[in-house]
Amino acid sequence: MDKRLGIRIFWLVVGLISLGLGAVGAVLPLLPTTPFLLVAAFAFARSSPRLAAWLDAHPQFGPLIGNWRDHGAISRRAKIAAMIVILLTPTLSLALGFAGWIIAVQLLVLTIVAAFILTRPDGAR
Repeated sequence: MDKRLGIRIFWLVVGLISLGLGAVGAVLPLLPTTPFLLVAAFAFARSSPRLAAWLDAHPQFGPLIGNWRDHGAISRRAKIAAMIVILLTPTLSLALGFAGWIIAVQLLVLTIVAAFILTRPDGAR
């Protein structure tokens, strides 16, 4: 198999998996949508111009991707959803009796993620 074809197939699979997870995240409150869609857009740009164009033009997902690509922005709605998940994750882990070190790692990582998300602009100015 041609090396370039193998790389394109790899990015296509990454894009399809990410798109699927993003679509599930659109209906499940504990799974984020935006990060998976951004990965899908990145992967499709490297594997399938047709799927990249479709995703960019999608009425629900396209604006999230365009907002990030054009302005490095995350919508207020997506930020609120992310913060809810960030708060619920260690709370649920604590309720389920996870080890203290796991909760500590979650808190560290999620604090960094929250700081990144909250410092992004809300959208086009």
